[in-house]
Amino acid sequence: TTRLGLRRLLEHYEKSGLVEKKNGEIVDYYNVFRNMRKALKDYAQGADGEAPPVQEKSELFKLLDDAVVQTLEFCQERDIEMEVVFEKQDTFKSIGFFNQAADTLLSNEEWRKQFNVYENTVTALYEACKPEVFQRHNNLRIAAIQYLRGVVDALVEQADIDEVSQKISELLDESVVVDNSEAFSIKDHRAEYEIVQKGQGWDLSKINYDKLRKDFKKAEYKHIEIAELRAFIDDKLQQLLEQNHTRTDFAQRLQEIIDKYNSGSSSADAYFEDLVQYVGNLREESERHIREGLTEEELEIYDLLKKDKLTKSEEQKVKLAAKDLIIRLLEGHPKVLVQDWWKDGQTQRAVKAAIEEVLDKDLPESYDRVAFKEKCDNVFELVVEFAASGRKWVA
Repeated sequence: TTRLGLRRLLEHYEKSGLVEKKNGEIVDYYNVFRNMRKALKDYAQGADGEAPPVQEKSELFKLLDDAVVQTLEFCQERDIEMEVVFEKQDTFKSIGFFNQAADTLLSNEEWRKQFNVYENTVTALYEACKPEVFQRHNNLRIAAIQYLRGVVDALVEQADIDEVSQKISELLDESVVVDNSEAFSIKDHRAEYEIVQKGQGWDLSKINYDKLRKDFKKAEYKHIEIAELRAFIDDKLQQLLEQNHTRTDFAQRLQEIIDKYNSGSSSADAYFEDLVQYVGNLREESERHIREGLTEEELEIYDLLKKDKLTKSEEQKVKLAAKDLIIRLLEGHPKVLVQDWWKDGQTQRAVKAAIEEVLDKDLPESYDRVAFKEKCDNVFELVVEFAASGRKWVA
């Protein structure tokens, strides 16, 4: 019931335009959720169909305070002493503290996910408490929680750092009470809250692997280094998968490396080394079309057509089939890739016949009837998918 209650609460916020949905996975790590459904019943729906009573908003303030406390307790249990940084007047200039806190959260994938749930809930409740919250709540703690989330997201998800910084500064600007408004500078005020962790940028073709290893050994925050490398890998892997959907084995290999580390079977040093070697594999794969003498589009078709135990001569015939197939579909006569061909059975059959014609001519004799049909079907399904989504050379 707690998960159902939280889901309804977040759906209510989204429909009201109060907060945007942060992700699609809702996990209950809070004791406070046990009472949330009851506490919000009157506020969200009204008692017995009556109009929502404004006075019930006080329950949201209690939930917000409780969520903040539990978030800080969660951090403290992992040796992230947020209270210490609150005592400083330049809270958001404590670069070392927030880097250390982010490094701690990134040392365990489950910790990071749990912290995200805490921060999501704090932010959702804060938004629901507007505008009264501006006068009735100390928002420094909320801003610090959001700031830490921003630092982590900048590393893991390559989030828009400027957008996160602006959001945090606005949260504090809305709440600040200034005795001397003329002396108060919004520009100076906001300058304190810039997210400091920018992350690294790498070019896959120019990575110096030895330097990467040396830098990691000297790094103060090793899990931040790992997170930055992971972010780079995730982005590059996504690009490679979009270029060639047959590369799913690379995604599987990466997940095996991650699972090995999360299970405690490898240290941070071993994890980083596994990732560095994986980057090397990605580099080789990104350049494979050059070694094969094919374009990326031709390589994808070639990967669909090839089978085990091909001779060198047979490999060349399969490459020729990939080249000829694209030429036939794009430039051949009669034209088969007519507008919306994939929506009609007759035009679909024309495309499939053209594919079968080329492959029957080019594929080696070692492809028996079963293998031939399988390869024709695979290519046809891929072409249909591209056409239906308006992608790549078929669009």
